[in-house]
Amino acid sequence: MIFTSNKEQAIASANKIKLLLLDVDGILTDGKLYFSNSGEEIKAFHSLDGHGIKMLMSTGIPVGIITGRKSNIVSKRAADLGIDILYQGREDKIDVLREIIANTGIDANAIAYAGDDLPDLPVLQAVGLSFSVPGGHPDVIDAVHVVTTRSGGEGAVREVTDFILNAQANN
Repeated sequence: MIFTSNKEQAIASANKIKLLLLDVDGILTDGKLYFSNSGEEIKAFHSLDGHGIKMLMSTGIPVGIITGRKSNIVSKRAADLGIDILYQGREDKIDVLREIIANTGIDANAIAYAGDDLPDLPVLQAVGLSFSVPGGHPDVIDAVHVVTTRSGGEGAVREVTDFILNAQANN
């Protein structure tokens, strides 16, 4: 992991996390959009990420997804992982964050978010702990607390979940 801010501060923030929110394209996937000849969208998800999400959720920390696109495959992946917080087709992600805070009662400082592009930036700046990936937009990279070493769709989310789990286990 690459810490763009103080490492100890990032670890202290990770200790307080009660909810992890994720973007899809570029975070849970490699960011490429694949379509079959019939127009069906295809996405690839990494099993390391899925297992990390399940491990985090088993400790009582829910995981949610906020994505600007709508996709049946994302709905299926979320259901397979037991993710109940799913917002698709929502490009104004800061409004979604406000809804999630209102619905869960979890303070923004106790929320972590992983995103890679400009629509993610307001959320990344509003939460207590923010992550991106090496291929993220330069403005996003400059704004986050931590950049993973793995790329989106290649185990980046597992790095995020492991970081939170390790910080809380060593508290």
